[in-house]
Amino acid sequence: MPEEFVILCHSGYGPVHYDLMLRTGDVLATWQLAADPCGLAKGQSLPAKRLADHRMGYLAYEGPVNKDRGRVDRVDIGTYERTVEQPDRWVVDLAGAKMKDTFELQCEDPQRNAWRLTRVS
Repeated sequence: MPEEFVILCHSGYGPVHYDLMLRTGDVLATWQLAADPCGLAKGQSLPAKRLADHRMGYLAYEGPVNKDRGRVDRVDIGTYERTVEQPDRWVVDLAGAKMKDTFELQCEDPQRNAWRLTRVS
């Protein structure tokens, strides 16, 4: 069954970055990306950092982040299905307004929460 996802642009608190958030149960599994993933071509990838799970409210939120941590603006939203879910590898089929393909999240260094997001197709 499809779950929801959102990509947010986070600005005004450190370098501008993008957060990929995938609904998993009652939380959002979250990865921080240094660039907008919507422009990735097949085979291209971006480094990603696995963050702590975020609360569900971010699925529908745009605006200031509490404690003066900048603001978030929605870049894309839609649904996804997981075709592979392992502790160190997720493959997801995204169906958003901009991202409509298969993407892989692969852990490269668990000590640093370092992952890589690759557009598979």
